[in-house]
Amino acid sequence: MVQVPERTLTLEAFLRLPETKPASEYINGQVVQKPIPQGKHSIIQGELTTAINAAVKRQKVACAFPELRCTFGGRSIVPDIAVFAWERIPVDENGDITNVFPLYPDWTIEILSPEQSLTKVAGNILHCLKQGTQMGWLIDPEEKSLLIFPPGQQPELLQDSEEKLPVPKLVVDLQLTVGEVFGWLKL
Repeated sequence: MVQVPERTLTLEAFLRLPETKPASEYINGQVVQKPIPQGKHSIIQGELTTAINAAVKRQKVACAFPELRCTFGGRSIVPDIAVFAWERIPVDENGDITNVFPLYPDWTIEILSPEQSLTKVAGNILHCLKQGTQMGWLIDPEEKSLLIFPPGQQPELLQDSEEKLPVPKLVVDLQLTVGEVFGWLKL
């Protein structure tokens, strides 16, 4: 991860800064810029977002958002995919979705990029779980493995292509295996 700038800011000061591309996150008083997504990251993010939304959006159970800024618990992070229960999605007075999400996702999914720090990415998932997130996934395309973070439990490493991936209770209609997720890397 690239860090910009090397000074401590308040969360309020960070939120007044212009958005960066790729996005920057506010973690423990520091501004940390996420790496530019590469091919493996991009295809998994797009396919997984589509799969989740196909399972939950029509029934108005939940919605998956790619690269959505979520500000809560003293941090402002941009998970690769943030899934929110339908009734928790913030709307304005017209019933339109808002641009600002001042709350934790119900399910947070991160896809590790080659230059990312595993501990910083896992730290964001753990922060989400402490705030109330139901589940976290950390996908490693290079290792073809997933770390599943259920709240209050030890993380589970999944690598066998036949293993079914656990999902939060609100997304019961989504059934994926490790092999299906990494199968998206093949053309």
